[in-house]
Amino acid sequence: MHPLDRRVVVPGLLDLTYVQNPHGAMGLFGDRPALLIALAAAVIAVLAYLVRDTVRRSALGQVGFGLVVGGATGNIVDRFVHHFVVDFIAPRGFYVFNLGDAFIGVGIALVVVAGFLPAARAADPA
Repeated sequence: MHPLDRRVVVPGLLDLTYVQNPHGAMGLFGDRPALLIALAAAVIAVLAYLVRDTVRRSALGQVGFGLVVGGATGNIVDRFVHHFVVDFIAPRGFYVFNLGDAFIGVGIALVVVAGFLPAARAADPA
C-alpha cells in the first residue's frame, strides 16, 4: 500500500488506511522522533514504577503491563527505523491507529482493572 491508500474491510464501519504518522498521539509533539522515543521510554519507566505492586500481585496486571510495553516498543522501533509510526486501522469516525496503539490502550485498561481487584498473588515462577 502507498500512503493514504484505503481498503474497505467492513463497509461503513472499518477500513485499512496506510498512514505515515510522524506525530505523537492525536498529533501531539509534532514531528520529532527523538523526543517521541524519549517520551515513550520515560512513560514506560514511570508506569513501571507506579504500577509495580499491581504487576507483582496480579497476573492480569502483568498481562496488561506487557501489552503496554510491547505496544510502546513497537511504536518506538517504527520511529527509530522510519521516523514515523505506520497507522492502518481506520474505524469510521475515529482516528487511524495501529496494533501497538491498541495494545497500549487495552493494556492500560487491564492494569487499571487489576488495580481495583482484591489482592491476588501472581503465580511465582519458583
